[in-house]
Amino acid sequence: MSPTAELVKRTVERHGTQRESLLPILQDIVKAQHYLTDEAMVEVANLLDLSAAEVYGTASFYTFLDLKPRGENIIRICKTITCYMKGKDEIIKAIEDRLKIKLGETTSDGKFSFLAANCIGWCHEGPAMLINDKVYTKLTPKKAIDAINEYYD
Repeated sequence: MSPTAELVKRTVERHGTQRESLLPILQDIVKAQHYLTDEAMVEVANLLDLSAAEVYGTASFYTFLDLKPRGENIIRICKTITCYMKGKDEIIKAIEDRLKIKLGETTSDGKFSFLAANCIGWCHEGPAMLINDKVYTKLTPKKAIDAINEYYD
């Protein structure tokens, strides 16, 4: 059994095979592998008795379920109009300059992926971003760079 198949099996055993377990299973696989492989989605489909298309449809619907490899740390910047009006573009430029990548890319060392998210639920304190599961709000370019620097060894 492949390492991916073993991970999926353990994850399904933890959450159960009910249809409502699909999203938590996919979230845990992403947490472990940083993205969902085709193999993982097919394994989930088989163990939950769902079609692979249904699993893929669920996975592709949610922004936070990555379908391609991502970096060790994932930065997601909110792209709502509220964050835009509060200076999101300056923050994006500062992050791109710091990491030497563009929005949507991963650093060559695999340390960071920089992505946009439709909304992360913090518009009232925008501009906002997530690094992995940690929320950063009321950002300025300096605050954003300081947050990223926390993840360097």
